[in-house]
Amino acid sequence: MNVDQADPDELVALRAAFGVDDDGESALGWQAVRSFEAAHGIVLPEPYRTFVAEVTDGSSSGPPDYGLLPVAELPSDWGDHEQQRDLSAPFPLTKSWLWEEDEDPADDADELLGQVYNHGSVVLGTDGCAMNWHLVVAGPHRGHVWLITDVGAVPFGAQFGFTTGGCGFAGWVRHWAENKPWDDAA
Repeated sequence: MNVDQADPDELVALRAAFGVDDDGESALGWQAVRSFEAAHGIVLPEPYRTFVAEVTDGSSSGPPDYGLLPVAELPSDWGDHEQQRDLSAPFPLTKSWLWEEDEDPADDADELLGQVYNHGSVVLGTDGCAMNWHLVVAGPHRGHVWLITDVGAVPFGAQFGFTTGGCGFAGWVRHWAENKPWDDAA
């Protein structure tokens, strides 16, 4: 997983997975990507960065089940979290955390929970029922995709034991494209 340079073959696969054939009309464009990054004090990880700049900024088809959100949007069921989102603050986790099963939570568990939702990630989209996919944009897990639900958070990818899929945005999309859970024709 290279978070600093886009692989042209990955971009072709991403375009195919989302069925984008509008020659970049639905893309955000490089100026808008750089403005978003400057406003938030981050650099989006590749290949997601080039994907939203040149391919498309959001898609009604999956992944996830309810489509890929534009880079600056949150799911409609996001709710009113107390903490302000800070994309430049490091995403706080490096391993799974199921807070619903945490029998001895730390004193700062509520603060950490707020950081899980609001620090260092963009929300890729939702599978509904508060099951949101995040792309980490700051911190040690930059470039990794995480599933954050109302009961816990787990990193996506074979190296974490979550699936047999590859890590990062391209691995996450490839896993979904191979299984096409949103494809009614399958």
